[in-house]
Amino acid sequence: MDNRSRREAPEAVDTHGYYKAEIEVTHGFGLHARPSVIFTRLAKSFPCSVEIEVNDSHVWLNGKSIVKIMGAKIRRGSMLKIRARGLRAAEAIHALKALVERDFDEAKKHGRSA
Repeated sequence: MDNRSRREAPEAVDTHGYYKAEIEVTHGFGLHARPSVIFTRLAKSFPCSVEIEVNDSHVWLNGKSIVKIMGAKIRRGSMLKIRARGLRAAEAIHALKALVERDFDEAKKHGRSA
């Protein structure tokens, strides 16, 4: 038996078979070019569909498209919903959510804090 409550569950599966997660963007500038490249590169490494919705817009964007991600103008404080369906979808959601939580590894890569 799983003792975690639904609130503590980092990801969930909806009735259409999508694994989903919701997370706030805390990166200093949001998803400018470099974080967008890192996000889409990670999304492309999984053989499943990946889509994002920004601030409850009800528009799902291709999470593997750098043009779509940068065009969404995702700023600090934006709420991202990420969903994936297909092979390794749960793993993709977990990895993408962790990447956003780590501020796209930019502080670590450049030796500075956000």
